[in-house]
Amino acid sequence: TMALDLLQGTLDVLILKALTWGPRHGYAVAHWLRHTSADELNVEDGALYTALHRMEHRGLLTAEWGVNDENRRVKLYQLTPSGRAELGARSSIWSRYVTAVDRVLSAS
Repeated sequence: TMALDLLQGTLDVLILKALTWGPRHGYAVAHWLRHTSADELNVEDGALYTALHRMEHRGLLTAEWGVNDENRRVKLYQLTPSGRAELGARSSIWSRYVTAVDRVLSAS
C-alpha cells in the first residue's frame, strides 16, 4: 500500500541521517531520532531493525559487531558511499514533498 511505502521510505532516510556522524547501534539510532525530534518520532524496534537489515542488504549500510558503553555486544551500522548518496537524493525529494504538502494544507 502507498502509506506503508511512504512510511518505509521516510524511516530509511531518517536512519541514513542518524548515521551521518558515524557508526551507531540500533538503540542509539532510535534514541537519536526520538531526541532530535523532541520526542515526536518514536520508531518501533521491529520496523527499525527491518529497515536496518534491508538497507544493509541494499549496500547502503555496513554492519559489524562492537561493544556499547555497558560492554555489551551490539551491531554497529555505518553509512557506505552509496548510503551517503542515497541520503542526499532522498533529502532533496523529501524537502520538495514537504513543501508541496505544506502548500496544499495552507491553501485557503
